[in-house]
Amino acid sequence: MCDETYWHGLIRKAIEQEASDIHLTAGQKPHMRCLGILQAMDSRPLTEQIMSEICSALLNDGQREKLTKEREIDLSWTFDGRRFRVHTYYQQGWLALAFRLLPERIPTLAELGAPKAWQKMKEIEQGLILVTGRTGSGKSTTLAAFIEELNQEKLYHIVTLEDPVEYVFVPDRSFISQREWGRDFISFPQALRGALREMPDVILVGEIRDRETLETALAAASAGMLVLGTLHSPSAAEAMLRMEGLFPSNERESARALISQVLTGISAQKLLPAAGGGRVALFEIMLAVPAVTSLIRQGKYSQLPAVMMSHQQQGMQTKSQALQNLWQEGKISRATWERQQGEGYEL
Repeated sequence: MCDETYWHGLIRKAIEQEASDIHLTAGQKPHMRCLGILQAMDSRPLTEQIMSEICSALLNDGQREKLTKEREIDLSWTFDGRRFRVHTYYQQGWLALAFRLLPERIPTLAELGAPKAWQKMKEIEQGLILVTGRTGSGKSTTLAAFIEELNQEKLYHIVTLEDPVEYVFVPDRSFISQREWGRDFISFPQALRGALREMPDVILVGEIRDRETLETALAAASAGMLVLGTLHSPSAAEAMLRMEGLFPSNERESARALISQVLTGISAQKLLPAAGGGRVALFEIMLAVPAVTSLIRQGKYSQLPAVMMSHQQQGMQTKSQALQNLWQEGKISRATWERQQGEGYEL
């Protein structure tokens, strides 16, 4: 009981300070990340007994069996009314846990500072919308905000395929089917193909990790559905490179042609320190105007930023433009602006 009280206290401390992440493993001090900065939560290293107790409390028998076999597992967990995404894994033979604290409620797109292009995308009824960025850039939160606004405004059937389910939606105007990998389905491509028979208007496929998932997502978008997905890439241009790279070289030309036909938009995002404390999202937006689709078909991704800069009136913006806007609006400091200016496109 003493150990449980101790680690419960760690979780509560992270919640009180609105930490984004908690990192725990045997033999090291517990750490949490607040406003992007990692800091120790206690001077004492965690013991193997405490780690075993935490995992016993979080995992059911099936999850423990999977962890033993595959050495890592993702799950969702609720504590004191707050929801966490948890990654359980091993490092140097020791159990380790990475918690991601999700917002207390689903924010609106306006609260996230999402560009107006996101409002326009709510009127799109078919195609592929991707949200890209590194781990911890807020991709899931942006998509949750988008889906929640669709839920409030549209008579849609929304299907989500997640690993794990992060935000739980309360159906409003829409009918919502949230399915979790390992509990409700065992294969993303198979579940995505099955979802096509459920007559959805919107499908969230989560992270596109392999060729089969991408191909099925493209097929769903081609069939007249709105497909939402994420990729781990820092920019729209690099997202294109990553998708093309999932195909063998002799199939990439046809893959580019299909992607150019169904891609609706890419939002690449990153979280930066806000001038007044907290963090603010930087959004790069690429939309499927004719000039963009032409470059995608030709594989000329290095030219995409130039087209985005010349089509600002349509709602597009590059990372550099978004950065400049954040600084001019006083949302980031000059120091943050200067640090970020060096980032560019090297394809």
